Amino acid sequence: MRQTQGTKRQTSASASVCPSMRCLKKTLPFLLIFVSLNVHRTLSQEAHPARQRKPFFERLRRLEEQFQRFQQVTLTHLQNIANNYNVYYNMDVRFQSLVEQSQAVALAMNQSQTAIQGDVAHLKTWYRKSQRRSRKVDARLQALDLSLSTKSRQWVEKEGEQKAQREAIASLALSVQALQDALASLTQQVHSQGARLAALEGQTQRATSGTLALGLTTAPTPTQLAQRGPGSLQLWRDRQVAKSSSQHRSSPHDVTVHVQEMQKFHTPSSHQAAPPRTYQGPGNICNTDPVLIFPNTSTENVVFLNPGFLIPLRALSFCSWVRMATSHLGTLLSYATKDNDNKLVLHGRDSLVPGSIHFVIGDPDFRELSLKPLLDGQWHHICIIWTSVEGKYWLHIDRRLVATGSRFREGYEIPPGGSLVLGQEQDTVGGEFDSSEAFVGSISGLAIWDRALLPGEVADLASGKELPTGAILTLTNVTSVGGFVQRAKCTCLEQCP
Repeated sequence: MRQTQGTKRQTSASASVCPSMRCLKKTLPFLLIFVSLNVHRTLSQEAHPARQRKPFFERLRRLEEQFQRFQQVTLTHLQNIANNYNVYYNMDVRFQSLVEQSQAVALAMNQSQTAIQGDVAHLKTWYRKSQRRSRKVDARLQALDLSLSTKSRQWVEKEGEQKAQREAIASLALSVQALQDALASLTQQVHSQGARLAALEGQTQRATSGTLALGLTTAPTPTQLAQRGPGSLQLWRDRQVAKSSSQHRSSPHDVTVHVQEMQKFHTPSSHQAAPPRTYQGPGNICNTDPVLIFPNTSTENVVFLNPGFLIPLRALSFCSWVRMATSHLGTLLSYATKDNDNKLVLHGRDSLVPGSIHFVIGDPDFRELSLKPLLDGQWHHICIIWTSVEGKYWLHIDRRLVATGSRFREGYEIPPGGSLVLGQEQDTVGGEFDSSEAFVGSISGLAIWDRALLPGEVADLASGKELPTGAILTLTNVTSVGGFVQRAKCTCLEQCP
């Protein structure tokens, strides 16, 4: 298209130039003819003298000069026109080239701009991802820093406690060593005084035998008084104390020996202190709640409690009588909500160490507790207590505190509105049970409080006394018993099948 336009311009320019050249060529002969005719007519008409011819030739010469100048000017003008046309034609070609180059540059610029925009978008995306990653890394670093500072503080506190314990142990060792030295000294004194007492008894017997031979009455020996009864022995002690105080006032060791001698000859009587009472076991525990018996690992063996937790719990006490029938404990309690199926779990499984249980609050945090005393197949009373204050927890088995700790879900709240079951571990709210986590055994006297029980209250529970006040859930809240779970009413726990 542009070549066609250039061709048209070239054609129009040549057309404008060519007519002028042609007109000049056509006009020039006529002009010469006209000049020659005028000259001839002038020569033929006028036959004047030489003085008249001279102006004519001068005029003719001037006219010829003017014609030559006009011809030169015309040629110069034509040459200028030709040069200008060549210049214009070259400029048009150059302009066309410049247009094409500018279009190529514009296309390249568009392509470059598109590529740059793509690169900028990619850089923006990468920058946003980098910012997100950097924020995540910063959060992890802050959490790691907090954990390290907490662990460092705990380590310092633990180091201080260990130092205090070492100092206390060293002081206790020194005290024990002093007591051992004093005991050794007292033992040596007792032996020496025992030898003296034996010698005195020998002398007393010889004097008694001599007195009897003379028919005299003598005082009985301490052994004889002991055989007669505690009253005679006490009378002899009073006399010996009075005698020793009057005869041996300057020897304090003899008083000590005398007291030891009195203790040596003191015989047991009906007033002697009785031995302390020992724990008689659950056989004496009667009038408990109905017993729930879980006979096997079927996933249908489940007990539902309703209502669950009605308010958020910042403290918890779980107590129950438990008798295991397998080598692993299984799941005692499972509390699940929509956002977390392990809000509160007490469960064991066949893959764990026998007798161990996971105490879970707000999965994935948990503490592993050892319940090995329950492996004997007998009834045992357990209490698991937790409070969000400093995250402290306690485990009581048969009144005894067997485990404790802190920093476990500190400041956490167990939310209300979940599903609470016994004997199975929930993977969804109210379902998806696993037979490897099922409880096999018996449960009785189960109760839950929204506070931390005191050690005295735990001891009363393990002794079969009434429940402490404030229990929020017991076995009276059972609403559904599934599978092969049986309910048994036993007068005392030892009578349950």
